[in-house]
Amino acid sequence: MVALARTFGCARVVFNDALRARQDARAAGRAYPTDAALSKALTESKKTAQRAWLAEVSSVVLQQALADLNTAYRNFFQSVTGKRGGAKVGPPRYRSRKDNRQAIRFTRNACFMVTSSGKLRLPKIGDVAVRWSRTLPSDPSSVTVIKDAAGRYFASFVVQVDDEPLPTVGTEVGIDLGLSTFAVLSDGTVIESPRFFRRAERRLRKAQQALSRKQKGSNNRAKARVKFAAAHAKVAATRRDWAHKHSTTIIRENQAVYVEDLCVTGLARTKLAKSVHDAGWGLFVRLLREKAARCGRHFGKVNRFFPSSRLCSVCGVVSGPKPLNIREWTCVCGAVHDRDLNAAINILAAGRAERQNACGGQVRPEPVPAQADETGTHQENPRVLAGISDL
Repeated sequence: MVALARTFGCARVVFNDALRARQDARAAGRAYPTDAALSKALTESKKTAQRAWLAEVSSVVLQQALADLNTAYRNFFQSVTGKRGGAKVGPPRYRSRKDNRQAIRFTRNACFMVTSSGKLRLPKIGDVAVRWSRTLPSDPSSVTVIKDAAGRYFASFVVQVDDEPLPTVGTEVGIDLGLSTFAVLSDGTVIESPRFFRRAERRLRKAQQALSRKQKGSNNRAKARVKFAAAHAKVAATRRDWAHKHSTTIIRENQAVYVEDLCVTGLARTKLAKSVHDAGWGLFVRLLREKAARCGRHFGKVNRFFPSSRLCSVCGVVSGPKPLNIREWTCVCGAVHDRDLNAAINILAAGRAERQNACGGQVRPEPVPAQADETGTHQENPRVLAGISDL
């Protein structure tokens, strides 16, 4: 652990030195130093007394720290210019030794290896015992060693994995995500909401109170912080395991899966924020999309403004707005709908229609021929005229 801590610190120092060099160049009105210039400066710094201890760790780790800084700047510039989608990315910041997460990366050039006894051999660190969650499908091209806030160490490998399509099935499903029940499928299956955070909230509150009562900078506070982080890590791991199991079952049993494109970020700003974060919709949808691509299934999203809860799945009439407390409603055609099941059926129908259109299906309706009246004069179809007048 001492060798790992030393490597974490060296990578952090190299990252901060390179970031300071770029910031100083910008303040002086000069161009940013290139990657080659930063790498050369790193090599020269090892010859000085102030940075001689950088030679005690693998040089690949230090070069990867420079690569991380380059990636951070590239993401920032692409975000500013609009070339990068998603949330805005800020400029790189200095790394602190007090950060709850530390990471280093070894590439194939570092000559790391997995020994016959199952240990991970890292250069200038030695053999590290690993509890393998699964066997590696191929030779790894890199490994990232991560220390999280709970004091746990993880080894993340980059390997080449081929897609494994599952046998074709004839079922498709639409999924309506919610809070009272986590999901309702169009075939009537109901997945109850596990509420992992709500169930652990009392334990988390007591851990937070114990942490707040410790004096800052003391060893007892450091121990309390690790216990608090471990409690949150347990909740996150339980939620992640639950999402993996249910998403795998849905992908295996259905050829196509359709969900609603929810704005989780916007919902997290409402009074339902705690329940929205506890549900983990974003994680569940991401797992469905990734597993569908890997298993040869189709995954689609329905527009978030599609009135899935207000549209009658029997007659197609769109009714008025319905508050969340209305779980069952009756359409003008006499059909009685469960709110979530009706929405899941509508999501399935909308997803199928969108998939057909995307695959070259007929989008425009066929032209309606003119009809002749009793006098033999051709007149326009009254249904077409009615549709125009409704607009």
